[in-house]
Amino acid sequence: MPRVLAFLNQKGGVGKTTLSIHTATALAETNRVLLIDADPQGSALDWSAQRQEDRPALFPVIGLPKATLHREISTLGKDYDWVIIDGPPRVNELARSAIAASDIVLIPVQPSPFDVWAASDIIGIITECLVHKPELQSRFLINRQFANTTLSAEVKEALASFDVPTMKCRITNRTEYAKSAKNGLTAIETEPSGPAAREIISLVDELCTLTDSRQEGIRVVAG
Repeated sequence: MPRVLAFLNQKGGVGKTTLSIHTATALAETNRVLLIDADPQGSALDWSAQRQEDRPALFPVIGLPKATLHREISTLGKDYDWVIIDGPPRVNELARSAIAASDIVLIPVQPSPFDVWAASDIIGIITECLVHKPELQSRFLINRQFANTTLSAEVKEALASFDVPTMKCRITNRTEYAKSAKNGLTAIETEPSGPAAREIISLVDELCTLTDSRQEGIRVVAG
């Protein structure tokens, strides 16, 4: 069975799709990866369609914005090591299904009190799922952090009020993430030795540790 990772937060614009495609790209270097676009807006599918013809897909992307996701995941993921779910932008039955399908739920939050407040509904559903799925893990992930500000520290302190740990890795607000995405690429491909790529590799390494993964580590040349 694959390891299933979902990026979820009921607040839109927190970077779920960017994180999903970058994490999938990093994992695909040494793993068989499937990316499921469970967002009705289909942003991950749009990204996949932008890849140039001479750029073969590193992993398949399928659209499945359906509340039956948790029942279909075992069949869809049977040939893969990892399944990444780009979750919907609001808490609904689709989000519940994505959580029920997952081994790990990452909750991206920007350094903003609005993102922290919005996280409570997702935490509520995760808590409900733990009754039936006690092995489910969840973590906050601080995303789009601005350098040299105190906001991230303040947000991390606010997140401590929830009974959910925060990932050690933090993702910085970098233009390379958006620049690469418009051509169906990722920062790992456009600047493999750059700071954005190194952040994603750090995130994947932490995820592999979290899941006690025995897969090979991801190798990136330090810049």
